[in-house]
Amino acid sequence: MIEIKNKQIIIDGKPQIIMCGEIHYYRLDRNEWQDRIDKLKLAGCNAIATYVPWLLHEPVEGEVDLQGKTRPELDLEGFIDLCTENDLYFFVRPGPFIMAEMKNEGIPYWVYDKHPEIIPTAWDGTPATTPTLDYNSPGFLREVRNWYKALMKIITPRLHTNGGKIIAFQLDNEIGMLSWVSNCPDLTDFVLDEFSNWLMNQYDEETLASRYPFDLCDTETRNNAVRSPKEEYAAELMKDLGYYMRHRFAQYVHTLRTFAEEFGVKDIPFVINIHGTGGGRGFTYPIGISQLYESYTQAPGYISGSDIYFGDLDVVTFQDLYIINGFMDAVHNPDQPLTSVEFNCGDGNFGNNLGARYDVSAADFKTRMCIAQGNRLLNYYLLTGGRNYRLDQKVGDGNDRIASTGERHGFAAPVSPEGELNYTFPRMARAIKTMMAVSDKIAVMDEERDDVAFAFIPDYYMTEYRYPHSAKMREILTNIEQHRNRGAWEIMGKSMLLAGYRFSSVDVQNKPLSASRTPVLALPSARYMDSRIQRKLVDYLNEGGGIFLYGEVPQYDMEGKECTILADALGVKAKGIHRDSHRHYLSVYADSWAAPRPEVRSHFAQTFEIGNALPLLKVYGSDEVCSFDAAVGKGRAIVMANAYSCDIALFKEGFEKLGAKAKLTHDCKEHGIFMTSTSNHEGERFIHILNLDGFDKQFRVFENGKALFGGRPITLQSKDGVMLPVNVKYKQGKIAYSTAEITKLGEDAIEFRLTQSQDTIVYETEKDIVPNNNYAIEKIGNLTVVTSHKHAKVDDSLTVYFR
Repeated sequence: MIEIKNKQIIIDGKPQIIMCGEIHYYRLDRNEWQDRIDKLKLAGCNAIATYVPWLLHEPVEGEVDLQGKTRPELDLEGFIDLCTENDLYFFVRPGPFIMAEMKNEGIPYWVYDKHPEIIPTAWDGTPATTPTLDYNSPGFLREVRNWYKALMKIITPRLHTNGGKIIAFQLDNEIGMLSWVSNCPDLTDFVLDEFSNWLMNQYDEETLASRYPFDLCDTETRNNAVRSPKEEYAAELMKDLGYYMRHRFAQYVHTLRTFAEEFGVKDIPFVINIHGTGGGRGFTYPIGISQLYESYTQAPGYISGSDIYFGDLDVVTFQDLYIINGFMDAVHNPDQPLTSVEFNCGDGNFGNNLGARYDVSAADFKTRMCIAQGNRLLNYYLLTGGRNYRLDQKVGDGNDRIASTGERHGFAAPVSPEGELNYTFPRMARAIKTMMAVSDKIAVMDEERDDVAFAFIPDYYMTEYRYPHSAKMREILTNIEQHRNRGAWEIMGKSMLLAGYRFSSVDVQNKPLSASRTPVLALPSARYMDSRIQRKLVDYLNEGGGIFLYGEVPQYDMEGKECTILADALGVKAKGIHRDSHRHYLSVYADSWAAPRPEVRSHFAQTFEIGNALPLLKVYGSDEVCSFDAAVGKGRAIVMANAYSCDIALFKEGFEKLGAKAKLTHDCKEHGIFMTSTSNHEGERFIHILNLDGFDKQFRVFENGKALFGGRPITLQSKDGVMLPVNVKYKQGKIAYSTAEITKLGEDAIEFRLTQSQDTIVYETEKDIVPNNNYAIEKIGNLTVVTSHKHAKVDDSLTVYFR
């Protein structure tokens, strides 16, 4: 039995951490399967994931091969059974879309030939520029149902609920991603018929007539009006089309689940993969959260999984991963756990041109941060490379292969197409094994957080469809994109994390916002914000909440209509916008409690008449206020409506004035330390620390001002991370604290990875610790202190024995 409960994945009553590796069986010779499985187990994984490419298994309509009759490497049945023999869980990802650089994204050619009506029409009636299609077209869904029917004959008998090892089933892949990246909304005649019906259900006749000055029942007029919108209703269309597509994607997901259940797939999680990271950053990732959140929250039984395509996790990027994990959690239902179903690993050499060279810490750091934030499943993608064979039916596209990457595939993977381990494999494996050594503990632990949350507004990311000739759409979206994350993440979010804040996230658009549950809110804000959200924020302030707003104080709703609800409550009136320009070096200076501090160059400032508010920053030359501190009801708001530097001390002081204080801190004078903690209901904890820089750092760790680890300083080596136990119980006794990581548990021994020149492990135990030349033993009251004789940089492995 598999349960999704309390943000945990529970298999046969036991909460689990699932560490998958993605292996594409169809890209390997059958006699290579066991070798790659062995290497997956060497990495410490307990599960295998794979796409199932419809394109290859049914290249000719009606001729489905899932048992290797046409090519040995297509024996899906045999591959799953081999994984079962190796006692590995199995995560199946059968599409129908799979991407994976496959031709047609994994859809058979004959589907497009048979159903030309499914090929989308985009803006101005132009053809779509990507191989997407109309998901909900009746013709396409009939073919998908037949594909699922054939596939489930293999899948259903091998489900965990039927005695097999299949524990999760992904429905499609990255739904809506192709339309977003190409700005090609699906505007076929069939879709526009459905869109019209949806609009008529959403609005009364009078409202609809005021929003759209054309007859929705006149098909030709309506189609032209939607595909080539006029400025008078462009903003309304942008909003309605976004909401409708969310609804439509949820319908598609429901239909796929219905097909799967019809043919016996039940009582395992259905997974929805969220796309969006790009260029090594997370700025666009919430677009996927926004597009699909109705899909994975529509009913019990779904879990969402992230695509984490970051390179190195360093001081430049680390806040991106932390924030997007928080955003996913913010929109989840109460029982849904965090997972990552495409967790990028390897060396970054995706194009086989040495265009990237990731540090060995990349996968390690991302693993540690995701586990600390509550991810229960990680799928390392792509764990092993392979080869793209030529299609039997030649298509004349330049290589006739199954994928676009040439003969070899997965150049960047930790295991090469030829099966060789690259330089990233050992460090990745070390991280996986470290997590799995204590998986029974971390599977039930949650992150401990301070009294502050980062606000998520899904509609700020509903920006995937914009008519290219609309100035109004461009104006609204440009402003939203300017303020929804970059400065707010890179300045405010980064400062919060470096100051020690462990923050949650809250969906302020769709979820309740309460000052008692969320005492302080970090709010990225644009000039445009929905009136309902503005009212909710005002109610929150009146109730006693604190807001730190970074960006602009809203002046309009999301359709560009004047709306100053929040500004009015703050008692301010916007005067104008200042920007830097050629030979104009816009600068701001501090006032009131923000002073004294150096004047700061800026590229943007919104200025105000502030009434009774307290000025914090002013524009040099005009002395206009661009940052202020205002009381609202029982609450308080600090507004920074200008671009600013990453002044950690200023943000820390601001959040403390609002009532949020970081409880877990350190005394390292150098920045670049990320730190958080996790715990369970029994008080067992882990302290998670990353040194994001390439040099060693020494510091002490404090909680509520009291030194942890006996006040001992910790030296964290360059680009290293640790997960240190505090009050963690095992049958050998309780580890009160340790500067070394647990790496393996035995019957009468615990293995550790040393991290210091002289590590300390402190036990509360009734057992005797066996003397050993590698460590000293000292009794201090009810504690037994083990001090390592090894220097971690010389030999980082220590085993402590008990009797």
